[in-house]
Amino acid sequence: MPLADRYWVARGGSHTDGGAFTFTVRTGRLHTADKFGTTVMVAPGQRHVGRARLDPTNVGDPFRRMLQTRIFRAFDDGGPHVLFRWVAERLSAWTYDELAAFAGLLTDFCGAGGEEWEFTRQALTLLRDRRYDPGDKRHASLLTLWDASLTDLFKLVPPVHESTNYEHTNLRTTRRITWDSRHTLRHPKGNESILVVDTLGFPPEGDDSAARLLVAAYESGWRHLIAYNWRGGRFAACGLGPGTAGVRIELYGDVGDYAASGLDGAEVHIHGDGQDQVGQILKDGMLVVHGDVGQTFLYGAKGGTIYVLGSAAGRPLINGVGRPQAVINGTCLDYLAESFMAGDPLDGGGFVILNGVTFDEHGRLVELETPYPGGNLFSLASGGAIYLRDPWRKVGEDQLNGGQFAPLSQADWALIRPYLEENERLFGISVPALLTLDGEERPPADVYRKVEVRPLAALA
Repeated sequence: MPLADRYWVARGGSHTDGGAFTFTVRTGRLHTADKFGTTVMVAPGQRHVGRARLDPTNVGDPFRRMLQTRIFRAFDDGGPHVLFRWVAERLSAWTYDELAAFAGLLTDFCGAGGEEWEFTRQALTLLRDRRYDPGDKRHASLLTLWDASLTDLFKLVPPVHESTNYEHTNLRTTRRITWDSRHTLRHPKGNESILVVDTLGFPPEGDDSAARLLVAAYESGWRHLIAYNWRGGRFAACGLGPGTAGVRIELYGDVGDYAASGLDGAEVHIHGDGQDQVGQILKDGMLVVHGDVGQTFLYGAKGGTIYVLGSAAGRPLINGVGRPQAVINGTCLDYLAESFMAGDPLDGGGFVILNGVTFDEHGRLVELETPYPGGNLFSLASGGAIYLRDPWRKVGEDQLNGGQFAPLSQADWALIRPYLEENERLFGISVPALLTLDGEERPPADVYRKVEVRPLAALA
């Protein structure tokens, strides 16, 4: 299985997270424990099925007709989000073969034209990125199916070097380029707007890397870039230069270090986890990570809006200045916003919203053991703020270093609510769900705390 059911952000010296694991094989069974000896388990009753064992021909015609009807109906009325919600509500009761039949029918549907192709891509991407109840199916097996379906979808795109004959293709807006055809990069013609890049075969960095090809494609006039099969290559979505508003870059696969660093206006989506140094000195634009991020996330960031579905490892947003505005739904291990210099958040300055939530194996939103396990929260900051979802007041004064807790005012809530609403649009984490405690929706001030600069903290 190329993917795992669960991932962690961790560091070896931590007293709260695993950081290291032990693996023991006995009589053909693998036992996994963290460094404290605690067994690491996945949800009981869930099982893997390799893609090679899937047989969609086992699915009867009535079920197939029902799927086709729903696909057409969603395309005509509602779009990919409607189809995603319909599938997510029923997926737990389907078999693996029924899921494979659905993926195949959806991929077949995209051949009807460019709008159908984009509808299919967005629907499969939602199924890959979002969390929902898989029933008896393992998360890794589902990810493998969706990734394979997306790869099949991308392979349908005509090569960029083929003669542009719109009489013989339905995909009139999209072209694809690979390592072998990299020298055929050209300006978009006619209605062409999307360039799909297969990154297999490109070196991980350097002049011939996929990251440099993305820059060359942008300079050639392409404004929507989709790169798939990413395998650890560094500097994705870097080097585009200033004033890149209106550019959208979507990255599928294992995106390496420094992705989206220096971003200055473009919108970047990482459909999976990011690695270390993601978003360094980010200036402007939008960065969305549909997973976790590694060390020194947004180091020295100066602006932009950033959304992270999962958690960040150590030292995120240190030395941030200006007005970076970030929402992290999981947690950060330590030193969040150390030496933050981002002005007054109520007057256009920067801030971080830390929600301290995650999803269990059945797609339910649950609270982490603590919203912030580390020390030095907002350490030595001289501007900005942390909006901490901490309804049970688990984070203490001893975890601060130069900051102080303050009640959440109405002005604070008016500031952060639009960001939480955008967070809901991106990840499906609703604002009412974040405000609900023990089954009851509570006022924002009961749920969120503000960490602000202590007066004269720098002098003290």
